[in-house]
Parts: sequence; structure tokens; C-alpha cells
Amino acid sequence: MKYLYQLFLAFNSTWLIVVVYLIKEKYILNILENYSIYYSWTIFVFIPIILTALSFLIALKLPRDILRSNSVNEIELANNNFLPTYLGYFFVSLGIDDVPTLIVVFAIIYLFTYLSQTLYFNPIFLFFGYHFYFIKTASNVKIFLITRKKLKVPGEDGFENLKRINNYTFIDL
Repeated sequence: MKYLYQLFLAFNSTWLIVVVYLIKEKYILNILENYSIYYSWTIFVFIPIILTALSFLIALKLPRDILRSNSVNEIELANNNFLPTYLGYFFVSLGIDDVPTLIVVFAIIYLFTYLSQTLYFNPIFLFFGYHFYFIKTASNVKIFLITRKKLKVPGEDGFENLKRINNYTFIDL
């Protein structure tokens, strides 16, 4: 289940490239040909939102873990660290001229996102109220934490119901 979830998270993290391309190319879904183009675009945007919401349900099946408050030595907000990456993705998708190129570029970025298996940053998590943090533990291990909590002081918050995505990435549901 963990590997399927990692594949799913990598997909959700990179799918916005396709959404931007479809909107740029003014694609219209066949079932909406007689309607305004904005209906198709709305569906394109809502697909990754729905898939991200689904990822929270799937995460409930991941292995459980705990991070005690006294084991947190350092907290660093990571929300803004990924903005340059996503801006790069958007600019790349705006420069793609055809579907075969889109498929190759998406496959390469997806593969690198999956194989890195260190971070699964999905900007849509921000819409659901989640934040991204780098946490350094008492054993000097740096982990990536996805949580709704607003962390400020190391050791102030503990996490009794973490779900382990991989050895360095956790989500607090």
C-alpha cells in the first residue's frame, strides 16, 4: 500500500503540469463541446483537487508512527521552498507545443519525483490547510512533515498519529 501511495502522491504532485498545458491549449472535453470552455477548465482544475482529497483517505491505510514533542529539536517552514520548482513546472508546461512532448516531459518529471522519494510536495495540500515543515529530531535526523498544525517552537507539539510515507516523509492526519 505504501508504494502505491507514493506513486499516487508523485502523480498528484506533478499533474498540474498537464492542467496548465490543457488550459494553455484551450482543450475542451468532448462531453462539454456545446458549453463554454470554462466548464472544461474547471474540471481540469478540480481533478487534481479531488485526487489530492482522495490521497488523505488513502493515507489512513499507511503505517502509523509517533513523533514525541521532546524529540523535536528544530523546525523549518518549507511551504515556500518549493515555489521555484512549481513555477518552473508551469513555465515548462507553457513552453510545450504538442501532446507527445507533454507526455515525455511529464513522464520524466514524474519519474524523478517518484525516485527521489524524499519529498512529496503538492501545492494543493495548502488549499486543504496543510503546511510543510522540515523537522530535525533529537537523533539529528531531518524529516519532512505535512501537517495542519502551525509549528513555531521546537518541542512544543507532539504527533501521536503520523502516517509514514517513507523513512523521511510523514503526514499528520
